[in-house]
Amino acid sequence: MTGRSAEPLPDTGHHLTYRACRESITRLVTAGPSVAELPVPACPGWSVRDLVGHLVVVCRMAVDEEPGEISEPPPPPPGIPVSELVVTWAELENNLAEVLARTDWLRRRILPLDALSHELDLRSALGMPPPGRPPALADALDLAVMGFTLSLNGHGLPALRVRTPDRVWTAGEGEPAATLRGGSMEIFRALTGRRTVRQIGELSWSAPSDRWLPAFTWGPFTPPTHIVEEAAPSGPAPGLHSRN
Repeated sequence: MTGRSAEPLPDTGHHLTYRACRESITRLVTAGPSVAELPVPACPGWSVRDLVGHLVVVCRMAVDEEPGEISEPPPPPPGIPVSELVVTWAELENNLAEVLARTDWLRRRILPLDALSHELDLRSALGMPPPGRPPALADALDLAVMGFTLSLNGHGLPALRVRTPDRVWTAGEGEPAATLRGGSMEIFRALTGRRTVRQIGELSWSAPSDRWLPAFTWGPFTPPTHIVEEAAPSGPAPGLHSRN
C-alpha cells in the first residue's frame, strides 16, 4: 500500500437524482420557443426563464463551493436565452459529482430537493402532470420532513405523525398528537410552500389542522396566499378526520 490518500468517491446517488431533474427540465423548457416567457405561478414574478436561471445560479454556487445558503441564492442575470442557460447548466453539472463527494450532507441533499421542487413548479405552469415516481422524491421528502420537524420544535408544537403510502415519520419531539396522511407528492408540495393554508387543512388529518399550520412556514418556504397549483384529491372529505 502507498501512503497516498484515496480519492473521494463520487456521490452518485444525489448527483444522479439531480441529473434526472436537470434532464427533465431541459426537455420541458426547450420544447418550444414560446415557453421561456410563460409565468410560473408557484414562483410569483418568475417566468420559465427565471426559473431556469435560478437553477443555474444554484448549481454554479455548489460547483464553486461558495459558502452560504444555496436555497436562497441571488437572482440570475436577466435576458439570457433559455437555450444558453441549459447548456451552461449541463456544463456545470458535469463537475457536480466530484463536488458532492466532499460537500456537507445538507447541501448535498438540498440540491435535488430544489431541482425537483422547480421541476414540479414548471410542470404545473405548463399544464403537465407531475412525473410518476421521480428519483429525487424520496430523499427530498425526507429532507422536507426534517425541516418541518425543526419548525415544529421552534414553534413549541406537539409532534405530528406524517404518513405516506411509502413511509411514516414522527415530525417533532415526543408522542405524535395527530397524523397527517397523503400521497408522497402532495405531502412534499405542502411542506415546501406550494399549498395554501386551506389546501393544507384539506389534507387527511386525524385532528383539526389549525394547531400545526404555523410550522408549514420554515426556511425559504411559506404557504402562498392564493392557490398556485391544484392539489391532488386524497383522503376523506374536508372536515372529516381519520384515526391515527
